[in-house]
Amino acid sequence: MAMTGRDISWLIPTGASQDARWILAARGIRAFADGFVALLLPIYLLELGFGPFAIGSIITSTLIGSALLTYWVGLTANRFGRRALLNGACLLMIATGAAFALSTDYWPIFIVAFIGTINPTAGDVSLFLPLEQTVLAQSVKPVDRTALFARYSLVGTLLGGVGVLTASIPESVAHSSSINHLHATQLMFVLYSVLGIGALALYRQLSPGVEAPTAAPAALGPSKGIVYRLMALFAIDSFGSGFFVQSMLALWLYQRFGLSVATAAAILFWASICSAVSFLIAVPISKRFGLINTMVFTHLPANLFLILVPFAPSLPVAIALLLARSLLSQMDVPTRTSYVMAVVTPAERPAAASATAVPRSLAAALSPMLAGYLFALSTFGWPLIIGGVLKIVYDLLLLVQFRRIRPDSER
Repeated sequence: MAMTGRDISWLIPTGASQDARWILAARGIRAFADGFVALLLPIYLLELGFGPFAIGSIITSTLIGSALLTYWVGLTANRFGRRALLNGACLLMIATGAAFALSTDYWPIFIVAFIGTINPTAGDVSLFLPLEQTVLAQSVKPVDRTALFARYSLVGTLLGGVGVLTASIPESVAHSSSINHLHATQLMFVLYSVLGIGALALYRQLSPGVEAPTAAPAALGPSKGIVYRLMALFAIDSFGSGFFVQSMLALWLYQRFGLSVATAAAILFWASICSAVSFLIAVPISKRFGLINTMVFTHLPANLFLILVPFAPSLPVAIALLLARSLLSQMDVPTRTSYVMAVVTPAERPAAASATAVPRSLAAALSPMLAGYLFALSTFGWPLIIGGVLKIVYDLLLLVQFRRIRPDSER
């Protein structure tokens, strides 16, 4: 799975630095690891004897821990150095995989989930995020920023989709060898650690040019009013998303339709492919209609599709609705990141990336436990409906408050 800067040169807009290539390559490796972990995590916990509520609480633990680490990284990125923090994050990733492979009891798993890098979502909610976004934002001209973030999201989604497919490996191993499914799944967590070593090797190639010009703590300044408003809105969006993070969606499909791991992996893989297409479409649409309009008017119909999923009379209809949603739902990811980086000063970017990511993680951390409780009561899919309604509220508020605030790249 190792990738080099040259392998992905076609993904980089003209004028981007070599460091952007290393960041994209490392993002791909991490996304591959996140892909199979997000699907295997709830199934692994079910095999250990945990119920939906306990699984939801562990997923909540991962998101709260990630949020706190992300907040700390955003404030200290300039002081300790971006390269040093990325390397440290990889060491934590290596330790997390090893600890999950060895843990079978609730509280050890809960603690490791809290302090580690396990990502139960289809996106990136880790401490890597503000560091990578800051490096990428300064590696291209403003006019190319959205295109680069679209490619960043594309790499993550495509490699994450491939990772999802590999989640069926423990099932295949258990059928063809003397290794049982539980032990085969634990070996996948070992693979997660190995991929952390690969990401570490790539981050070590970053040049000193990725560092901030000053060692002063990153802080919000003139842009804090806009950032605080975006924080509040992003929190609403993420609270809604937390009701159906990839691990919980996999759990719902597993319980509602009795799917095998391989079938669930195939569904989530094709959803990832649809999301990848949306990243590419987002760039020309945002240039034509603006970042905010692209975020809102693609997100609204996607959320309507999500609300309809629990009412699907059969699995094929549910799959069609999920894929239709995936074609539209991710166009706001690169545009949102580009918008945040564009409306703040360069010195504020680490803090802005952290400040907007942390409330998303904290808000998303609250809902998986609630979703687990609802799944324990019924397999109907109430969490998907609640999540879709909350995300529609976010879309409408974002449109009302920010439609007139345009970054320099749109003027």
